[in-house]
Amino acid sequence: MTVRIGTRASKLALTQTQQTADQLAAVGGFPVELVHIRTDGDVLTGPLSQMGGTGVFVAALRDALLRDECDVAVHSLKDLPTGAAVGLSLAATPKRVDVRDVLCARDGLKLADLPEGAKVGTGSPRRAAQLRAARADLEIVDIRGNVDTRLGRVPGLPGNTTAEVVPGKSCDLDAVVLAAAGLERISRLDAVSEFLEPDVMLPAAGQGSLAIECRTSDAPRKPGATEGSQEVLAQALAALDDPDTRLAVTAERALLARLEAGCAAPVGAYAYRKGSMLHLEAVVCAVDGKASVRDKRATDGLTEVGATLLGIELAEVLLAGGAADIADLQAS
Repeated sequence: MTVRIGTRASKLALTQTQQTADQLAAVGGFPVELVHIRTDGDVLTGPLSQMGGTGVFVAALRDALLRDECDVAVHSLKDLPTGAAVGLSLAATPKRVDVRDVLCARDGLKLADLPEGAKVGTGSPRRAAQLRAARADLEIVDIRGNVDTRLGRVPGLPGNTTAEVVPGKSCDLDAVVLAAAGLERISRLDAVSEFLEPDVMLPAAGQGSLAIECRTSDAPRKPGATEGSQEVLAQALAALDDPDTRLAVTAERALLARLEAGCAAPVGAYAYRKGSMLHLEAVVCAVDGKASVRDKRATDGLTEVGATLLGIELAEVLLAGGAADIADLQAS
């Protein structure tokens, strides 16, 4: 049995999918092959927030699963819509890596040191709003493209091959903000001038995590299933799942679901387990960065139900604080 693993064809997607494939093969003892799938997010141009909602990097992979063109699909979990997909299951959430955002700036500058009016690139409304909150004088530039393309917008970063200033293409920005996890996975942390801590920039729900989806018929059984009831693939997927990561992202995604936050909503959320408690902090920002609602909660209910309830509870706190009045939320 060869397990077919669906993936986007970007450098980052291929790298993280190959890592997942190697892990699956190691624990399952079966051969694997990568199936490249082109998604709307790879084809369409323009701001991601204007591409018709969440899931632009996910829908084609899910369709391929349902058409039996692949056996599992690997996503960046932050791209995964919170709504369930009929016939599919979130089979595994491997151990999370660094959740932070990072600043990649010319001359090794930190956020506080950027000159007034500096141009900072990001395609994320969440990052843009928190940048404006920290530095209202910055000029935030909406950017698209893969990691190398974005890094190429900043002159002098390690690995950049040109110094020519081409507006909208190369060396025309003072800095870009990216996810630490993506840079780590493709060995580009040398471009980082500053790691932005969560008190400055709260990450996206699911940031730093991967999501491995499969058809529900292939998913790992719940605890208590009779011995021998799981197939080899299901057992391998279960072995890749990290319980603490699943608890954290369950809380974060439950918060997003209750807020009914679309892809244009500047919402940050970060959950983590510390001892016997699961902690969750979240922020909802106005797009101009001039207003925000931020709070945190914790629970000792270390189950998926407990994590879900934690996310819903904090979402209710944010809504009571006026979150729906300052951001693009459908909840009330």
